[in-house]
Amino acid sequence: MSLTRTGPGHFEARNDRGGSIPVGNGAGEDGAAFTPVELLLVGVAGCSGIDIDLLTSRKAEPTSFEISAGADKVRDEEGNRLGPVTVTVQVTFPEGEAGDAARERLPEAVTMSRDRLCTVSRTVALPTPVDFEVR
Repeated sequence: MSLTRTGPGHFEARNDRGGSIPVGNGAGEDGAAFTPVELLLVGVAGCSGIDIDLLTSRKAEPTSFEISAGADKVRDEEGNRLGPVTVTVQVTFPEGEAGDAARERLPEAVTMSRDRLCTVSRTVALPTPVDFEVR
């Protein structure tokens, strides 16, 4: 993953597979760019969404699937950070035996993602050192 400056307060994130996302501070000409905090929350929601989808869609294809993540920004003596992150999962499955099986699997899938599978939320939840190098 790399981040290249494209202008004052604006960057482009690129992965090794050629994908890119505009990253900014939420102001200026490119106000639609994702902020770093939004990307962190997208990472948490996306990681769990993938886990939950893989575990439940084996039983039945969802008719709707939305997942969101939110948190309040905290500024105190410890510096800027997010308060507790809340992930909201809204999934519906079709009527019938397969849909019933998927609905029954959903709470367990959410718990498995939260407690073990989702690398992003597990990294945020556990103490994880972040080191910086200047080259």
